[in-house]
Amino acid sequence: MKVKNTQIINKHFDEERALFQSKSCLVKDCTFDKGESPLKESEDIRLENCTFSYKYPLWYSKDIEVNHTTWNEMARAGVWYTKNINVIDAMIIAPKNFRRCEKLTLKNVKFPNALETLWNCKDIVLNNVEIHGDYFGMNCKDIYVDHLTVDGNYCFDGVKNVEIHHAKLNTKDAFWNSKNVTIYDSYISGEYLGWNSKNLTFINCTIESLQGLCYIENLVMKNCTFINTTLAFEYSSCDVEINGDIDSILNPSSGVIKVDHIKELIIQKDKIDPSKVKIICDHIDAYLDEPHF
Repeated sequence: MKVKNTQIINKHFDEERALFQSKSCLVKDCTFDKGESPLKESEDIRLENCTFSYKYPLWYSKDIEVNHTTWNEMARAGVWYTKNINVIDAMIIAPKNFRRCEKLTLKNVKFPNALETLWNCKDIVLNNVEIHGDYFGMNCKDIYVDHLTVDGNYCFDGVKNVEIHHAKLNTKDAFWNSKNVTIYDSYISGEYLGWNSKNLTFINCTIESLQGLCYIENLVMKNCTFINTTLAFEYSSCDVEINGDIDSILNPSSGVIKVDHIKELIIQKDKIDPSKVKIICDHIDAYLDEPHF
């Protein structure tokens, strides 16, 4: 590590804008107590083993490295409008963190209360990140994810250009209004998965969803498994390969669906044109013309 021009070690700050517009600093073993915006407009800062306990610690900053640091509950809206920030081995307890940031990397980070976190950011890497909270990742773009856990609804609404590996997502209404999303080797559980999206791809995934994967333009699934999934694919254009069973399929708009076993296939000729859909299946228990909601 290059030695910073200024080293601030083992200090306690409780005034507003305590280190306002600081540049080329190592800030180590420091506590930022009451006092808003302690590092606002800072540049070329390395934070090690610090604690933020009040609002807006890093706004309009750039070139920031953060290691082994904690955002306590009142350090709300912690990092907004900041460019080129890497956060490693952190605990972020405060909600509404990371808004309109660019070039953001989070590695080994836990968010016990991630309400409305990571909104309108771009050029993002998430590696071994744990999320608890609703509305994570709204309207972000250019995202690469490896090992992510989400427990909270409405994640990744409106995202674009996303690649996800090894995720466990327990989330209602995930990936709504999204575009160009590919998910590999992941488990996803939640109602109404992926509605109103475009170019949504799942490879080697396990999915559980009530009325999931509907209203999608270009849904692609390869080597996927469904559990407890009903009324899937309504008004979606599909290129889908499913291993094993699916409980029910409702009114896919076009494409090909290949599956071993369908318990209920519901096709309403007044809703879709059946000639535009090819179902390849060895065992279909029931053909219905009305869904059971």
